[in-house]
Amino acid sequence: MEFQLFWLSLFISTIIDMELFLLILKFAIGLLMVIKGADWLTDGASSIAHKFNISSLVIGLTVVAFGTSAPELVVSTVAAANGTNSAIAIGNVLGSNIFNTLAIIGAVALVYPIPVTRGNLLHDVPLCILASIVMVVMAMDIFVDSNYMGNFISRSEGITLLAFFGIFLTYTLSLARKTEETDPKENQQGKVEIKDFPIWKSALIFLVGLAVLIFGGELFVNGASGIATSMGIKESVVAVTIVAMGTSLPELITSVMAARKGDTAMALGNVIGSNLFNIFFVLGVASVVHPLDAGTMSPYDMTALLGSAILFWVFCLIGKQKLTISRGEGLVLVLCMLAYYVFQVLNAM
Repeated sequence: MEFQLFWLSLFISTIIDMELFLLILKFAIGLLMVIKGADWLTDGASSIAHKFNISSLVIGLTVVAFGTSAPELVVSTVAAANGTNSAIAIGNVLGSNIFNTLAIIGAVALVYPIPVTRGNLLHDVPLCILASIVMVVMAMDIFVDSNYMGNFISRSEGITLLAFFGIFLTYTLSLARKTEETDPKENQQGKVEIKDFPIWKSALIFLVGLAVLIFGGELFVNGASGIATSMGIKESVVAVTIVAMGTSLPELITSVMAARKGDTAMALGNVIGSNLFNIFFVLGVASVVHPLDAGTMSPYDMTALLGSAILFWVFCLIGKQKLTISRGEGLVLVLCMLAYYVFQVLNAM
């Protein structure tokens, strides 16, 4: 009897392990599809836009910016559309912004100190802080008004976020064009190298990229949700750590490689733009698709979001070198990221 029970338990554990393995495989394949699909979609859309005589500056600030944040957009939108994965939809945005600010800026500063312009200091970084405050206020309804039955980001709040995004995009484009007209050499950051394909190939690459992106997003969300369920971990913890890190990997690799070449301005602009895009556009679209239950996020997560943005701004102000994020400050940011992940792991146990 004991012998039979042993083999039965071994068989069950093998099935469970195989199920977990398949979920991890689905998660990994979905992530690769999302990243590659975003590349194809961006290349196709950029080529099409270029053929209609749209400047490389505008393409860089719109099409390419959308493409680099497409993983977050697709994952959060797919999660919201499922109706039961609000934790992944919100946690992906929140975790990606924390990862961008602490891990990416920290890693880039370790490679090469980051010069900060007065425009970054007075406008861009404070706007990131404001966006974080807006998200916290919208997500923490019950703390603002005790009459609320729970914390939700409603469709009307999602529309408000999209309106903020429209204002931000209009301001960015007008400022970039003005800078380009007054000093063309000053604003090379928005310019990108565009792959030129025949129109039929551009359209095909765009459509294939879109299909791969959407299908990969489904696999990625289902895999993440399944892993959380099978391991008894909250979806919110998986979302702000593994999911957020996965969707932010393209930005991390691109930024560190740019820093090695001395182009730290690209990394800084990438993080600022991605953070604003995530809150105003990604969260806005996701909550319009389906109202999001923000009760899955803890006050600690919201504090980490707002705290990371403020710490980023403080490091822009202080230091031996004025308006520079030094290697020491970069190390502090990376250590804060590790501490946040350790807290999540301990909290999940």
